[in-house]
Amino acid sequence: MMQPDFVTAPAVVVGGGIAGLSAALGLEDCAVVANEPVGGGSSCLAQGGIAAAIGAGDSPAQHAADTVRVGAGLTDADIVALVTGAAPSRVEWLDSLGVAFDRDTTGALTFGREAGHSQHRIVHAGGDRTGAAVMRALRAAVLARPGIRRLEGFELVDIIASGARAAGVLLEAADGARLAVLAPHVILATGGIGACFDRTTNPATSRGAGLAAAARRGVRLADLEFVQFHPTALDVAGDPLPLLTEALRGVGAVLLDGSGRRFMTAIHPDAELAPRDVVARAVALRRLAGEPVLLDATPVTELETRFPGACELARAAGFDPARQALPIATAAHFHMGGIATDAFGATSMPGLWACGEAAATGLHGGNRLASNSLLEGLVFGARAAAAIRAAKLPVPAGTLDVPRQAAGGAPDPERIRALRRLIGRSLGPVRSGAGLAAARSELARHEAATHGEEVLHTLARLLLDGALARRESRGAHYRQDYPEPATGGAVRRFVQPAAVPAIPLAGAQSRVA
Repeated sequence: MMQPDFVTAPAVVVGGGIAGLSAALGLEDCAVVANEPVGGGSSCLAQGGIAAAIGAGDSPAQHAADTVRVGAGLTDADIVALVTGAAPSRVEWLDSLGVAFDRDTTGALTFGREAGHSQHRIVHAGGDRTGAAVMRALRAAVLARPGIRRLEGFELVDIIASGARAAGVLLEAADGARLAVLAPHVILATGGIGACFDRTTNPATSRGAGLAAAARRGVRLADLEFVQFHPTALDVAGDPLPLLTEALRGVGAVLLDGSGRRFMTAIHPDAELAPRDVVARAVALRRLAGEPVLLDATPVTELETRFPGACELARAAGFDPARQALPIATAAHFHMGGIATDAFGATSMPGLWACGEAAATGLHGGNRLASNSLLEGLVFGARAAAAIRAAKLPVPAGTLDVPRQAAGGAPDPERIRALRRLIGRSLGPVRSGAGLAAARSELARHEAATHGEEVLHTLARLLLDGALARRESRGAHYRQDYPEPATGGAVRRFVQPAAVPAIPLAGAQSRVA
């Protein structure tokens, strides 16, 4: 391993999305690592809004009840109550940072409704461009804080440790140069794993670097088999696939089969507003049978004004959403599983924290309620920062190490595509024991040649093992060979992977002794 350069920080946040920047703004003095300019990633692409019980007739208790109902029996009730109770104040905080939330002519907030919600409680900014509006405000706030050091253009390689505790992160730039950031607190806000699948709505940066790094350290993980698939990705050539927001269905868009007939009315009482796993599975089964599925948004009033992003995506692909139904497919969208944390984002490794999609807090259970993801990042970013400010961990001292790993360098694109296809075909919205076992056997014959392949290999193995172990269908995890929930009730699945043997971090001891 080449000897890296070293910097130190009071804390290091890995991830420049909504969770990472919320944490950084709560810390004031820290380093923020991002593989692109901070404020990007999946958070910036989010078309949905933020769920918060602010409107008349709504309450955090109702928001919590909807979250629990959709979560397929696997939510943590205390965490759900904590997050839904904090939602109004988090929206107020964003408003104080200058996020221009959509309002009516009287100046009052307007609220949308999405699948699984019993109330209109989704706040938006710029229609279906909420993520971009929020991230602009958070980026501006970060740029205005001199104590926040930005390290942009770096990928996470591994977690540095001092004994049993986290002591920083090892990073790599596009040119192969490595940088070690030494810090007594490490926050992983690295996002999800959607880009591990061959069909996804997530950007290429959402490839589970934080989750894989935690696994190599033997950190406790949870609910890995639960991957949410968005039912209405635009079915065109693209990587990622363009997302057509669920909010379209909240205001009248409908799903049609190949004959132009609605089919969700026969599947669920809420039809197109059924929980996302139900809709995604219905779409996937028709697609597997060779039948096209269409999203018809022509009934939506003021379509262009209310959904400028979706309209722009459709027209760029050659469709006119105001005049024709749009071809759709399911695509990997959100990971409910991740690094297991407590109510403050602490993991099983001292000094290591996680928040946002990289974490498994117990909020989402087996199926995330729409528009709870940006909210989770806002709440747990702030909570992790508050816990770190109160913690008294000394600066790392002594010998530092990193897990032994595959070689660096650029991975072979075709080998990466092959791994993504394996993950996509075996771990999609409709799974089978035979398909999972075949993929596991194929994966066992694959040897990672580069660090990039190693990340995909690690995550594929963890997800396949989790999906094979859960012999039931629950939430977003559906197995054709076990189509019903287990009779023993809902049980979260926690795992603690075997840690990869560690090697000394070159040149580090003299820096921290």
